[in-house]
Formats: sequence, structure tokens, C-alpha cells
Amino acid sequence: MRNKPLVGISADRTMMGVHPSHVTGEKYIAAIVDGSQALAMLLPALGERQSTEDVLAAVDGLLFTGSYSNVEPHRYGGHPSAPGTLHDAARDATTLPLLRAAIAAGVPVLAVCRGFQEMNVVFGGTLHQSVHAVAGLNDHRENKEDDLDVQYAPSHSITLTQGGLLQRLAGGTNEARVNSLHGQGVERLGVGLVAEATAPDGLIEAVSVKDARAFALGVQWHPEWKHANDALSTAIFRAFGDACRDRMRTKAGYGAASAAATHA
Repeated sequence: MRNKPLVGISADRTMMGVHPSHVTGEKYIAAIVDGSQALAMLLPALGERQSTEDVLAAVDGLLFTGSYSNVEPHRYGGHPSAPGTLHDAARDATTLPLLRAAIAAGVPVLAVCRGFQEMNVVFGGTLHQSVHAVAGLNDHRENKEDDLDVQYAPSHSITLTQGGLLQRLAGGTNEARVNSLHGQGVERLGVGLVAEATAPDGLIEAVSVKDARAFALGVQWHPEWKHANDALSTAIFRAFGDACRDRMRTKAGYGAASAAATHA
């Protein structure tokens, strides 16, 4: 039996020179290894070439990461993207079926930024493709000319849903401050999702899955960035790691029981 749970981390498909490659940011890996006290495994964006069932059997939890790419709008019935919008069809083909299947199977899920938007899409929700262009909503994008520490610094407050998962992780407080580095956002909330937090303009910033069998949280901001310096980020990754450990122990217990039954 392993001492630490194994967390699969979604990867993007991108070109490195002339070579198709599968990559994810080190900040996500570090948050899993150090913040969740888990083993990290990158999941390539191979779609059906690696079956969902095999992936779920191998991991104890899944982190769906942020990305520079956006979910293809045909996945949620949206209008065609603006010219120049970056998409990753291989990631969509991998993460969308995997995310829904993981939640149904009771595999802990943490979804960040693009992953948060993926969670909304797989539950039938829709996305604003340009939040800043929607009347009544603020501009939630970062200034890419700023230093990273400025880009990822807290930029607005969120109101936490009373009695929700996120409020419990935050120690019962009603508000928190988060960073904001996204152009897209939730338009219509997916069926079966519960809003866990909203921005001052009313945009949904976090969701959980109603009646989920295990930890299932999506956040629009980036808690992985210097997670140890923020109490809410620390609590999120710790709770996710604990859920993955529970899953690991459950799997080990089931395996032992099956082996005993086989030899009986």
C-alpha cells in the first residue's frame, strides 16, 4: 500500500518546436505535492486512447488545471470564438468525459480556472466567452505586463455561500479575497452544481457538486499560486489531499477484501 495518494493532473497538448507535447504548470504540481501531500502524475491529453475507466482505477484524485486555452464553444452550444482564440481539442476530449465520470465514481476532484469552466460545461452549463464585454460584469483579466506576483495578487473579494463547502474550508467567514486571471466565466450554472462563492459583480467564482460522493470543488481563481501563503488556498489543498487519502484507503480496503474472498 502506498503512503501517499496519487493525484492525476490534467495536461494541455501543445507544440514544443515541431513536437506535440503534453504539459502542465509546475505551480499545480507543487500544490499537489506540498499542499495536498500527495504524489503527482501528469495525465496526457490523449482522449479515448487512454480509457476513463483505466485512469480512474489508477488515481486517488484528479486536479483539472487552468490553461491559456478555452473550452471549444460547440461543447456548450456557444457561438464561434473570436479569431485568434486558443483552443485545445485534445484536452477537451480528455478532461470533459473524465471529469464527469470521476465525480460519478466518487473520485475526489478539484477544478481550477479552465477546470472550473470544464466542470460547468459537463453539467450542462454555459460560458461567457468575454466576461469583460458583458454589461454589468467587471473585467476579470490580469494585466499581462505586470510581474507575476502582481498578476496573482488578490484583486477582488468573494462572498461565500452560507453553510457551503467553501465557507467551511474558510473557517466560517463570509468573505475572502482572491486573484483574478480569466477572460471567460460561468453564464448559466450547470444542473447539479451549487454556487459556493460570487464576485462583487455577481459572477460565480466557485461551485460544488450537489450530493457528490466525494470532494468535488471548482474555483475560478488560482489557489495553487503560492498556496502556502494563503489560509483559504492552504485549506483547499489540504482538504483535497485528505479526500484523496480517504479514497486511497477505501480502494486498498476493497482490494484486500476482494483478495481474501478469492482465496477463501
